[in-house]
Amino acid sequence: MSGSITTTDLDVRPGAADQSPAAPLFVRSFGLTDPGKRRSSNEDHFLVARLVKALQIQSTNLYQPPARHSRDQSHLFIVADGMGGHAGGEHASALAVGSVEAFVLETFRWFVSCTGRDEDRILGDFRAALEHANARVLAEACQDPGLRSMGTTMTLAYSQNHDLFVAHVGDSRCYLFRGGVLHRLTSDHTLVEDMVRRGILNPDEAAHHQWRHVITNAIGAGSTDVNVEVHRVRIQADDVVLLCSDGLNGMLSDGEIARVLGAETDPETACKRLVEQANEAGGKDNITVILARYETTINGDA
Repeated sequence: MSGSITTTDLDVRPGAADQSPAAPLFVRSFGLTDPGKRRSSNEDHFLVARLVKALQIQSTNLYQPPARHSRDQSHLFIVADGMGGHAGGEHASALAVGSVEAFVLETFRWFVSCTGRDEDRILGDFRAALEHANARVLAEACQDPGLRSMGTTMTLAYSQNHDLFVAHVGDSRCYLFRGGVLHRLTSDHTLVEDMVRRGILNPDEAAHHQWRHVITNAIGAGSTDVNVEVHRVRIQADDVVLLCSDGLNGMLSDGEIARVLGAETDPETACKRLVEQANEAGGKDNITVILARYETTINGDA
């Protein structure tokens, strides 16, 4: 049974809309994952890729070298946080990321010419990619009783120049940092977040609730249904896109994250600082962070 897509057009621009032609954007990106202080293994996986005429992988896990500056190219970022025990969670997140990577290579023929009229197709392709990942994880789980309950979150961001598309399942997150303000683009697909939306809990109660990690929508986890949340955002110069697993936002508040992004303009330095601070705050879970900064210049040159 197919899942559904929730599409939200977001405009978080401060002030009036700027109708002037948009200058092409360069992208600097970096990704980093860390097991944290309490876990002996890392069930998170991530992908940072630059798309030209084929997918050029820059990193899939562990430590990632800085990505090259680029202009008028597509970029794909994915964070997946596995669940179902050490073996199951690690396998589910790796399998889901690999499945989407393969799907992009085989299906995303449109990325070099993304225009406004392609948006419906892009959203449909995102839905298909995450549904394909869900089917792959379920198929693997059926073959091995020890992996029967495995599943994973997945938060995916695709950008080409000023167009950003976000596809999301679970409680990993995507943020947009603009003008000193951190905007959360995704919703947490958790029991507690559902209770907040229905007015049963307030946000302060939810932050410390014992059920805050109970996920209601995931890749795999025994369900054939996956509900894909999708957002479309217009990127501006100096925007920063952040993807993370809950090992980051579970340890640091939005305000603490925003202070790091405001102080550190280099994505590598900012990633390392965020992971460091999350560990200093307790490091209760695996921590994965991807940062992409959008600029009109390289090192101050036009």
